[in-house]
Amino acid sequence: MNRIKEALIEAGISQTELAKRLGKGFNMVNLYATNKVQPPIPVLYRIAEILNVDVRTLLVPNEIKK
Repeated sequence: MNRIKEALIEAGISQTELAKRLGKGFNMVNLYATNKVQPPIPVLYRIAEILNVDVRTLLVPNEIKK
């Protein structure tokens, strides 16, 4: 799971709701959340604003689980 998806879960916001707030389609947001497409920096900042997190938390990779 990447940080956008984790942040969505923590914020209690669905991908559909995020897509609506961003003015993007669900498919694009799903690509962001599954880390198949990286959002442009301005979009990343908007995602952080919507999710009420520091943008840096979306850029930090998950810890490797052993």
